[in-house]
Amino acid sequence: MLRGFYTAASGMIAQQRRQEALSNNIANANTPGYKADEATLRAFPEMLLQQMGTKHTPTKRHLQLPVQQPIGRMNTGVYVHETIPNFAQGDITETGISTDVALVNRTLPDETGSLFFTVQNESGEVRYTRNGNFTVDGQGFLVTNEGYYVLDNGQNRIQTNRSEFTISPEGLVEAEGQTTELGIMYIENVGQLVKEGNGLLRGEANINSIAPGQAGATFMLKQRYLERSNVDSLQSMTQMMEAYRMFESNQRVLKAYDESMGKAVNEIGRLG
Repeated sequence: MLRGFYTAASGMIAQQRRQEALSNNIANANTPGYKADEATLRAFPEMLLQQMGTKHTPTKRHLQLPVQQPIGRMNTGVYVHETIPNFAQGDITETGISTDVALVNRTLPDETGSLFFTVQNESGEVRYTRNGNFTVDGQGFLVTNEGYYVLDNGQNRIQTNRSEFTISPEGLVEAEGQTTELGIMYIENVGQLVKEGNGLLRGEANINSIAPGQAGATFMLKQRYLERSNVDSLQSMTQMMEAYRMFESNQRVLKAYDESMGKAVNEIGRLG
């Protein structure tokens, strides 16, 4: 019975964490370039139950040998193994703002890879993002809305001199007669990226980021457009209701175990 407590409680905790991931997705449904998180549930290791006993042997000494009779497998509950971002392309929408840029995947050599803008965080480290909601700061540098510098293909900051600039579909930024190529990188295994917040993604130490041309990936940039979040709000709401009902089911099981335990302690104990 005590094992039942833990099994039901683990189910409640798993659904609570799944609910948190879905709530975060819905909260970022209108965040440009946001990639929805998908919680993966996994069962705890199974246990093999066996009946312990002895067997008499037809000998003069009547030896008794220990035997084990398999009964079956028993699972002890589930847990959230990890939350995996879904890097599928979001819808492209027109904004009419010249500093907005949408990165559109055209050809990717592998389903596990994707293309990203490169930016520089407050510590000077390179980060990746799909959010092309850019602006120009007071010094004329192209930055994200959070103030992170957008980098070129040489990991240098892009200077626009606060003038009108154009971005070609190939990623060339032209301002006052000078041309700079946006730093677009291809990540072979997006599973090695970690979300840091504000739309930034951090690569692990062994991450392989290469130029799109070397990887055989092609893209197109669309100025005055943005890539929307790939969150399906209707599906996420349905999944939230499903997680809530499963949480309630585990809660009722836990309550039933608690009532049974109460009877065992109070009523059966009193009869003794």
